[in-house]
Amino acid sequence: MHHTTSNTALKPPSAASAELSLPAPAKLNLMLHIVGRRADGYHLLETVFQFLDYADTLHFSARDDGEIILHSTIDGVAHDDNLIVRAARLLQTESQSKLGADIWLDKKLPVGGGIGGGSSNAATTLVGLNHLWQTQLSLEKLAELGLSLGADVPVFVLGRAAFAQGIGEKLEPVDLAEPWYLVAVPPVSISTAKIFSDPCLTRDTPVTNMRTVLKQSGHNDCQAVVEKRYPEVRNALILLNKFVKARLTGTGSCIFGGFPNEQQAAKVATQISESLPSFVAQGANISMLHRALQNLSEH
Repeated sequence: MHHTTSNTALKPPSAASAELSLPAPAKLNLMLHIVGRRADGYHLLETVFQFLDYADTLHFSARDDGEIILHSTIDGVAHDDNLIVRAARLLQTESQSKLGADIWLDKKLPVGGGIGGGSSNAATTLVGLNHLWQTQLSLEKLAELGLSLGADVPVFVLGRAAFAQGIGEKLEPVDLAEPWYLVAVPPVSISTAKIFSDPCLTRDTPVTNMRTVLKQSGHNDCQAVVEKRYPEVRNALILLNKFVKARLTGTGSCIFGGFPNEQQAAKVATQISESLPSFVAQGANISMLHRALQNLSEH
């Protein structure tokens, strides 16, 4: 008996045919204090995360052969080292799912920008494939898996603005104002590891609590080191500070300032555009990923 092959099987899959498309939003660290260091070298942090309505998009289709194939390449990152692929394989192992996935990435977030691109991609992969494969792991379990991929992954998995402590795993949801942010992108990619290993980094900021942080708004302990090592960031801060209180997010390179409305943020973006690329996006206490999931569950 011979098998007839349908034409559809011969076409290579494409993002257009994906079964599920989900955003992987950016985040800002509204403050970042380094309050100590563990014996294993991990830094103990206090930070406030808020999401931005600005995102990469991931497209997923299930495969029945167990293969994980990311069809998009990122310069300088091998396929198997990509956090998207690592997240997918981790979920496979944990859930013992026999399914695989074709994955496409529409990249919009700058790499090495301190706005969480890689971590957010990993989180959206965990959450998206958990949905697509129907592996039914809880968000808490997915966040725990995410922590092994990176300290920022859990906050993206849980999708709520949060005050974070520890190495980023202790998260308390917070309700923040949702201003419009102008996020400037200096032309440099910054390695988090390099900043955290810099001998000049302040590692003993006194421990505080959520209430104090929300009142005083804090600072970013990485900013001085980044300014010293990267004149592009220092110059960008000088420029943006002429219009609004500007600061670094994460270990950089992106810097940001908050505005009461989109028009004011856009106006400053235009004024700095010749020397500094930027984007304007609203802050969000519930991430775009979780709003998209909510829509999925309602339809």
